[in-house]
Amino acid sequence: MKYSLIALLVAVSLPLFAEENDWNPSKDLTNKNRPFEDLTINGRALEIFQHGVKQEWGYKAPQQDLFILVHPKNERKNAPLYVVLHSAGHDVISCVKCTRNAGNHDIYHSPDEFYALYLDCRGNSGDWWWGGMHLNDANLIRKNSGGAPTPVERRVVDTVKWVIKKYDIDPNRVYLCGNSMGGSGTLGIGMRNGDVFAAIKANVPAGIEHVSNRMYFPPQAVPENVRLPDPPVAVDYSAQNDGWSLGHERFVKAMNDRKYALYFYWGPFGHANNHAEIRKVNDLINSFDWLNVRMNEAYPVFANASSNNKLPWPGDLNGKAPGQVNAFFRWKNIGDTKGKLEMSLFLASPAELKTTFEIPKEASADVSLRRIQNVQVKPGETFKWTFGSARGEGKADAEGLMTIPGLKITAEPTTLTVSK
Repeated sequence: MKYSLIALLVAVSLPLFAEENDWNPSKDLTNKNRPFEDLTINGRALEIFQHGVKQEWGYKAPQQDLFILVHPKNERKNAPLYVVLHSAGHDVISCVKCTRNAGNHDIYHSPDEFYALYLDCRGNSGDWWWGGMHLNDANLIRKNSGGAPTPVERRVVDTVKWVIKKYDIDPNRVYLCGNSMGGSGTLGIGMRNGDVFAAIKANVPAGIEHVSNRMYFPPQAVPENVRLPDPPVAVDYSAQNDGWSLGHERFVKAMNDRKYALYFYWGPFGHANNHAEIRKVNDLINSFDWLNVRMNEAYPVFANASSNNKLPWPGDLNGKAPGQVNAFFRWKNIGDTKGKLEMSLFLASPAELKTTFEIPKEASADVSLRRIQNVQVKPGETFKWTFGSARGEGKADAEGLMTIPGLKITAEPTTLTVSK
């Protein structure tokens, strides 16, 4: 019996549509066909929840869904949260079972000190993370295009918020990741909800149309009445010999031009999910510590970097060379007060990365600052900056974003100071 049938057994006892304040997922206590005999995984306790839908999500008919919450090995309040979106070949239960064995969809494996939330989009037909968007299906692209989130996207975000509140999660350390279709969902849902997710990581995302539509990437434009929060720091590793990766040149350009933070890695590793095998092709995929990005700390965006490799999309899909965008840049927050922001910028050292890539001794990049906590400037307002012995003035753009062009960054940490 499929797990979705288990949920149907209790459907009659749940309201068809829940009011916003009444939506309260309940534990699956049927004890029938339980997929985890002892309700643990890798020595960590887990809970299986079932729930109906909120009317405001926009589903045309009632449905039941499951999610699984895996606890940290050592329970504590204010723990971080690792949110997983599975691929099209999995459901929530098979996704969690993958974490029993290293090398089996490694992106699904959460750190032991985290809570881990596994959501499902296979229990109900047509309820997939990406909304069914596919370059080869024009009807589905029309159906799911535009900036408006689909019901499943609203369900994901509200479920995450419910878990944060119920389990006293650190709201500044919530992270989203996924593989394949789940990678597409990670980009499309995560980038739009930068007020929920500190950072996101997509393993061979199955397409960039989802995120391109939700973030109004060209040829679209952000509507005047839409205010997008500063997005999470994004990590993406894709393969030029993977048909699902087509269009990545548009995604990378849009992220660069919008001044959104992106760490991007590629190589001819196909639609792979085993990190050990992928690292044989590109050993940078896990080099950036995305799980230490915090919502309540400013971060830099590196754009137009001199150290970036040439993308293989769209003209070199048979190429064998691995590559990267922004892989070597690092930062450390020093101070973020009402008067000024101080942040150390530097290149990762060979001792830290231990990579086959050649790390440059110096790289230039335009540096923009997002999620600033205190030094707020208005659009068009002038600000001052210093970086080592360099100094100057700049003017905030139409969104109030401050950018310092052409900073020369080396392995020696150098403090960037910005003030009004």
